[in-house]
Amino acid sequence: MLRVGLTGGIGSGKSTVAKIFESLGIPVYYADDAAKQIMNTDEELKGALIKNFGDKVYKEGLLDRAWLGSLVFADKEKLTLLNSLTHPITIRDADRWMEKQQSPYTIKEAALLFESRANEHLDHIIGVYAPQELRIRRVMARDKVTEAEVLKRINRQMNEEEKMKRCDSVIVNDEKQPVIQQVLALHEKFLKPQFK
Repeated sequence: MLRVGLTGGIGSGKSTVAKIFESLGIPVYYADDAAKQIMNTDEELKGALIKNFGDKVYKEGLLDRAWLGSLVFADKEKLTLLNSLTHPITIRDADRWMEKQQSPYTIKEAALLFESRANEHLDHIIGVYAPQELRIRRVMARDKVTEAEVLKRINRQMNEEEKMKRCDSVIVNDEKQPVIQQVLALHEKFLKPQFK
């Protein structure tokens, strides 16, 4: 089975593209959602997080994401440590999930596909590209945050142009080019026997 990665910077529209693939009957693994669940259910990971970040990381048995976020996003070393603990477990979970699927191909949607080296477990990577000004507007509206806060998040991610260069295919989500047609073209390509 073909394993496809789907990535892009914050506000690029990865989730929108993923939902279009889902509407075509293609299963999608959402790495961020899975990581959140794993951080609440994997006892080994919970122990490692408490050991490295303290008891406050869990409140009433559930991950205190706001507290952890305020800690790691203010300190690059702590963010790197958090990623080193969560990425391998999430990659393993995605691999197991993909093995169980019965479709011609599967998609793993993840913002940090290259940063986590999850791309090494995939056959084809799709990048979703949107101009930075548009991404900023989208995230400000979605998350009710300031432009400065969005820029801080963008600056913590891989440079968008560099990310797109590493992708095998790019979907442009600039509100000018129709996204559905781009997704359908890739879907048809992935269904062809010679692509596998």
